[in-house]
Amino acid sequence: MEETERIANDGRPSAQHLCVLIHGLWGNPKHMDYVASALREKYSEDKLYILVAKTNSDSFTYDGVDLGAERVTQEIETYVKELEKEGSRITKISVVGYSLGGLVARYAIGLLFSNGWFDRVEPVNFTTFASPHLGVRTPVLGVHHRVWNLLGANTLSTSGRQLFTIDSFRNTGRPLLSVLADPGSIFMLALSKFKHRVLYANIINDRSAPYYTTSISTTDPYQNLDAIHIHYLPRYKPNILDPADPVSLKPPDTQPPLLTRIAESSHTLLSRVPVFALLFVLVPIGSVVFLINSGVQTIRSQKRIRMHEEGNAGIGLGSYRIPLMVENARSTMENAFENMNARQGLQYLPESESEDDTNSKVTHEYDNGHVEKSASSELKLKRTTSRHADFPTLALTPEQFAMVQALDDVGFRKYRVHIHEGRHTHAAIIVRSQTRKGFEEGKVVVGHWLDEEFEL
Repeated sequence: MEETERIANDGRPSAQHLCVLIHGLWGNPKHMDYVASALREKYSEDKLYILVAKTNSDSFTYDGVDLGAERVTQEIETYVKELEKEGSRITKISVVGYSLGGLVARYAIGLLFSNGWFDRVEPVNFTTFASPHLGVRTPVLGVHHRVWNLLGANTLSTSGRQLFTIDSFRNTGRPLLSVLADPGSIFMLALSKFKHRVLYANIINDRSAPYYTTSISTTDPYQNLDAIHIHYLPRYKPNILDPADPVSLKPPDTQPPLLTRIAESSHTLLSRVPVFALLFVLVPIGSVVFLINSGVQTIRSQKRIRMHEEGNAGIGLGSYRIPLMVENARSTMENAFENMNARQGLQYLPESESEDDTNSKVTHEYDNGHVEKSASSELKLKRTTSRHADFPTLALTPEQFAMVQALDDVGFRKYRVHIHEGRHTHAAIIVRSQTRKGFEEGKVVVGHWLDEEFEL
């Protein structure tokens, strides 16, 4: 019987494993071309089906993580039904998300889980590349950081509000990302079902999603590479860090105090210049295109969302509203956003603030309903700095500290990525363009994932 199910109607061997690839903000299926081609080179069509999601492309990514995930989920279900008509039977599924696509992927697997998918299909690999699991909100110590958070949150429609965690998701009264990381949610239950959970995060020069959020971390040890020893995996040196022991401080007598260097680097002239000056003086053309395009796309996005909510967008809401516990112009717009985001320095909790004080504040937020406790077990919130006690804790929000704790509890194997050549590591990590100079190191990253982490 098993052998019969492996044969398609035309007599060819049929794969049983489906891998879904999901691109990021402003993205399209072409962004995943290298990942898809690398998968296909390693696994033939009779071993693995590859679905590169396309229904959430380009400006459609403005419409929110939830709506994007509903589109992708419907695309997956439609694709599998077509395969079944041809005589194939999917028994395994893997999901790969890049950038915003990692959040869309986390939501989509929750929908699949709720619809009973994992009762008949084994979840195998869940992987994210440079995905902002904690959002992209800059730690808010300082007026210009607050301005950036406000500006960024209001120029990307629903996705912007969700990424900056200022939204109130449906009837929960909480940000979507907080709900997405709630230990009692369908999303976390679905995530826990996967046999392998892996993430890849750039340690430097990611202008779209900084290290702390892509690596799910409360610290950033890589602010000054001269002050640290980086420990690489021998076979993947100098691009992939050892996940068990990625970094250590150099002896104090060989370098200035780390906090002093961080303070000096974060008080450069550019960091003092107001965001509006950066917008309208240093990057005027990109900023104007960015703001105009953002306004137009936000209006269009809101119209699409209304159509979706009214059931006029071709997606049956009943299946997915389940209980929760222009290319050049677009490129200019993306670059303007990344340039602004890259100028936001990291901020840290005061050294005088004790760990107990931090725990108390976060627990207070839980007790007042801002962050809901799991029904199954009480989250033990703390500053997760034990492994990097020499590095200061970032000034994250209570929701972000809770996300770190919950996602660490479910467990990810974390690979820090050091791309040396390119200044656009967010795109290089997946070789978003095979003609772009400086993206070659991304092939090492994808190769590591295929050789060391992806299970057929």
